[in-house]
Amino acid sequence: MPVTEIADDTYLLDVREDDEWAAGHAPQAHHLPMMELPTRLADVPTDREVAVICRSGGRSAQVVAYLMNNGWDQVRNVVGGMGEWATAGRPVVDSDGRPGRVL
Repeated sequence: MPVTEIADDTYLLDVREDDEWAAGHAPQAHHLPMMELPTRLADVPTDREVAVICRSGGRSAQVVAYLMNNGWDQVRNVVGGMGEWATAGRPVVDSDGRPGRVL
């Protein structure tokens, strides 16, 4: 899924590590580090579209495959990840809500 196709009501799931999240993330994103996913599956909605994002698209592609193998069907990988998000001019904020940067 290209960054430009993410609707405002899409559940944006950021699977990067804590330091990456703290440095910069999409304001509407929900943070769930990839390694915590198996124990936190209940945190991922099944009743709406979920767009999974990481730095460049590799980890998020793995998470999408994992979710699909566990019953999710409305889940998509964000092509190019947060790098593409920032390049497209979409907002990036740090943990304090100030302008952030992508690690």
